Amino acid sequence: MAPGDGDGMDAEALCKSYLNALDGSDLSAVCSLFTADAVAHSPLYGVRPAREFYAELFADTNRSETTLLNVFDSSDSGSAVALHFRYVWTLKSGRAATFECVDVFELSEDRNQFTKIVIIYDTAHLRADFETSRR
Repeated sequence: MAPGDGDGMDAEALCKSYLNALDGSDLSAVCSLFTADAVAHSPLYGVRPAREFYAELFADTNRSETTLLNVFDSSDSGSAVALHFRYVWTLKSGRAATFECVDVFELSEDRNQFTKIVIIYDTAHLRADFETSRR
């Protein structure tokens, strides 16, 4: 979309680009979807700059496979979009965890990038494998 068009990128298309980049462990593609000062809030990695978070996530990942379930867009009342998906995350140790996840994104004013991500999922069933994999 050309600058100044006002409506920004379609939120669902932005979310699908995000999942494709996640599936490919493509740091450059993921980072292009975030503003330079974007922040990630992760239940396993804590709060950090998005670029640092994804670099660490991909270093810990052998394979990612996502299945889109829902996109919730608050464009009528705000600047957020939530992405609900099934995630099969194979750690570098080879252990795989499958879970449903909700990523809540804050969008830039032009709605072409994410400025913040809050990742929501239950870590109880994968925390031990995650911690073992990082040793």
